[in-house]
Amino acid sequence: MTKITKHTCDFCNKTKEEVEKLIVGDNSAICNDCVELCVDILKDEKVKNFPPERKTLNPALIKDYLDEYVIGQDYAKIALSVAVSQHFKRINNPSETIKLEKTNVLLLGPTGCGKTMLARKIAEFLNLPFAICDATGITEAGYVGDDVESILTRLIAEADGDIDKASRGIVYVDEIDKIAKKSESVSITRDVSGEGVQQALLKMIEGSIMRIPSSGKRKHPGSDMQEIDTSGILFICGGAFVGLDKIIQQRMESRSIGFHAAVMDKKAQENIYQSVTNKDIIQFGFIPEFVGRFGLVINVDELSVENLVQVLKEPKNSIVKQYEYIFSLDNIELEFENEALEYIAEKAKELKTNARGLKNIIEKTLLPYQFDAINLVERGLKKIIISKETVEGSPATLIFDKKINGKVQ
Repeated sequence: MTKITKHTCDFCNKTKEEVEKLIVGDNSAICNDCVELCVDILKDEKVKNFPPERKTLNPALIKDYLDEYVIGQDYAKIALSVAVSQHFKRINNPSETIKLEKTNVLLLGPTGCGKTMLARKIAEFLNLPFAICDATGITEAGYVGDDVESILTRLIAEADGDIDKASRGIVYVDEIDKIAKKSESVSITRDVSGEGVQQALLKMIEGSIMRIPSSGKRKHPGSDMQEIDTSGILFICGGAFVGLDKIIQQRMESRSIGFHAAVMDKKAQENIYQSVTNKDIIQFGFIPEFVGRFGLVINVDELSVENLVQVLKEPKNSIVKQYEYIFSLDNIELEFENEALEYIAEKAKELKTNARGLKNIIEKTLLPYQFDAINLVERGLKKIIISKETVEGSPATLIFDKKINGKVQ
């Protein structure tokens, strides 16, 4: 039998002269362009694997992983690790006689203390679909902004469209404090980004059948809908709750009045979120029904100066390590003196921005050297030493090669 030689691609009909490579079989051929396209399609449509073979998850292993990236916050780490472990155990070990209820988590505390980082690192550790959303852009259904169902759309996308896997996932809603009621007074207009969102989230967080557009876009009357059961989805909501500390402090100080009244010390004021109650959260602006959906309320503590120095140096992706790597790309060694790191931590503490303020201070300090890095390297720069005086505004110590182009420096 005579073998037929193909000279064109069966997919795009390009000739072998039009492509770099034409792979020919007995009765078929494919060009290198079509092979690359097929590889890209397979990568885009690759289904994430969330294996159900593990029936339990050790909370201690979750905490050990969090310890590598988040400084301090032991109570929050333990509580979150247990909550996630219990969720994992519940969805993989259903009982025929006992209905296992989920325990949604409300995570609160000052800005820059690790709330979002805890959620992101748990997401990396788990074999479950995990979606991180922001509550600031959500409005009540029918108004400008994202509907609450967009949260579930994000989760389904993380599960690559698998509704069953998404219905066993975890959702972290950040900036949840931004949907608090704007005021105690009754208004003739609807609070569509505050109490309205709380009302819309009630059934979703508690557990119900939600209908969302199959296309993943906003709902409209003619769109195809799909259903997802949220009773198996664990919701973790976090926020800074700015002003909640004053509500707690006012409540605690009102218990004792007079010359012998107990005055809160500085340490108690820094860790005041440990004394939060559901009544405080309701007074902050949340409706009782919404607060009641969370079986566990966790607080993160204010970071000390020592903690902030640890944040700069110790985590795997610490800020100092990030900048050391950036400068190493230009063959420059970057070194921070301990006094400089302590001073940076103290400034961030004064600004009340905690870990979020560290990067801003370092960025301002290093900006001139980042701008002039290539020129400095051409002049033989090998090392930059950042001291406390540098952070205060003085020039950094620059170390050059002793010989550049044969000249002694």
